[in-house]
Amino acid sequence: MNWHSRALAAFATLIAATTVGTTTSTARTPDVRGLLPAIDREVQFDADGTTTYATVHVPAHRAGHRMAAALLLPGSGPTDRNGDEPPALTPSTLTLIADALGGDEVMTLRFDKYRTGQTGLGRYTDDPGRIDMDALTRQAAAAYGALRSQPEADPHALLIVGHSEGALRALLVAPVVRPEPAGLALLAPQDQRILDILDYQLADQIDQYVAIGRLTAEQGEANKKDTSRAIADFRAGRPVDTSGIIPPIATTLNGGFGPLMARYVRTDDAIYPPDAARRIAPGTRVIVTCGTADANIPCRTTPPLVNALAAAHTGGPGLKTLHGLDHLLHQAGTPVNTKTLAPAALRALHDFIRPWSRQ
Repeated sequence: MNWHSRALAAFATLIAATTVGTTTSTARTPDVRGLLPAIDREVQFDADGTTTYATVHVPAHRAGHRMAAALLLPGSGPTDRNGDEPPALTPSTLTLIADALGGDEVMTLRFDKYRTGQTGLGRYTDDPGRIDMDALTRQAAAAYGALRSQPEADPHALLIVGHSEGALRALLVAPVVRPEPAGLALLAPQDQRILDILDYQLADQIDQYVAIGRLTAEQGEANKKDTSRAIADFRAGRPVDTSGIIPPIATTLNGGFGPLMARYVRTDDAIYPPDAARRIAPGTRVIVTCGTADANIPCRTTPPLVNALAAAHTGGPGLKTLHGLDHLLHQAGTPVNTKTLAPAALRALHDFIRPWSRQ
């Protein structure tokens, strides 16, 4: 992953130059206990010339008190600052995580990455196909700088919490920001190269078509073979032929390998997450979760990432297996847009945050 080394100086320059603007502000008066009430503050910051829009959640706290502060990073695709892909997918995963951390008196910043929310395409409006992993990682590093600059944030207790692909981005951001984060929460993390994940996810989808009688067993095997071949051809830079693949699967492949997403997918696939994990600073408190009902990132794929973190001499809770939880941190069978986190997920977050919690 040579791009990572080349980006170090660029990240440092970007973070040093980060500017933050507060777009809404509310005067607050302490209550009878002397606590300032919780507030959501809308802020914006610059990332590579793009104004990026964010929400800072500040929990109730004593005036002048500096508190632990966590940057929240969303999963792949057009997932906005709340963890939603509106209008169809609105589980509010990051909003719920912000609320949970706020209950432990940890403030958070979550932002609309490129292609989402108020931020949109930004500097890439005229050429969206130029967006790559490096661009989104630089944007996340700028967000970390914006969090660090918040008046309530304790610079010695900065954290990053990433969900799915956001967990991989947390691993990429952590070594290049200053101060380095004291802790990382990797929730249902991307733990393999993205095209390997895509291959087994599409194979599972094809198996489901066989199970409901949409394909015969023979057709299913042929489709899985052709899908794997298309993925291998794309990875090798060869022409990709999806003509013999069932339309829903072919549509997914053509979208990911088309001009709008090809650069992003290639630069994502160039990263092996355990390699990124080996660069995390020794002593960093880390939690890794896997849900036993997570079809996107199954627990069986997690050990290389966990082992790499151990080799880096990270500390903390380590691996937490969440029994019966799916990729959205729901109990299996929960409707996708249910705005709750399963109790096991909340306990894992509380365990991770324990050293910084005021509760």
